[in-house]
Amino acid sequence: MVIREEASFRQAALPKGLDQSGFAYLWLLFLIALMGLGLSAASDVYSTVAKRDREKALMAVGRQFQEAIGRYYAFRPAGAKREFPASLEDLLLDPRSPGTVRHLRKIFVDPMTGKAEWGLVRIGDRIIGVHSLSEEPVIKKDGFEPDLRLLAGKSSYAEWLFIHEITTVDPALPAGQGGQGDQAVGNTDQRKDLND
Repeated sequence: MVIREEASFRQAALPKGLDQSGFAYLWLLFLIALMGLGLSAASDVYSTVAKRDREKALMAVGRQFQEAIGRYYAFRPAGAKREFPASLEDLLLDPRSPGTVRHLRKIFVDPMTGKAEWGLVRIGDRIIGVHSLSEEPVIKKDGFEPDLRLLAGKSSYAEWLFIHEITTVDPALPAGQGGQGDQAVGNTDQRKDLND
């Protein structure tokens, strides 16, 4: 009987409608809302960090293609003329050589799309570079290393062209086809052609 009187005294001491279970419920709702905001902010930070990591991976893979195209162009087996590859598979096994010559170990997956499909930058029927097929907006817009300076100021990953330096500095290339100062780029069927 003493216990019942103490409980009724507690209820009488609180203003009408405010008991401890109501406060606990409000605090629980407040805590859940705060946790939701915290998780949302953490999710945004995580997705930005993940996208930056994919950007770095795209630059690393793009460099691999740039270097492989440069090696293909520089390699000149006896009697063969200096030229760019006709397909990406030519980088895996150079058809101009009687032996096994590999300029690239595999066709890499595009970190932005998750597929081993690339847009091709061409001069005529020859590949001088690759680009991602992702139209996502880029995070990094400047501060690139010299070999990736063509990526500066672009708004989507599809505009990041990984072209070997030889195409912009080799005076032996015909004018209007990647020679000095040639910058015109047009998009045709998921590939980019360099022509005036």
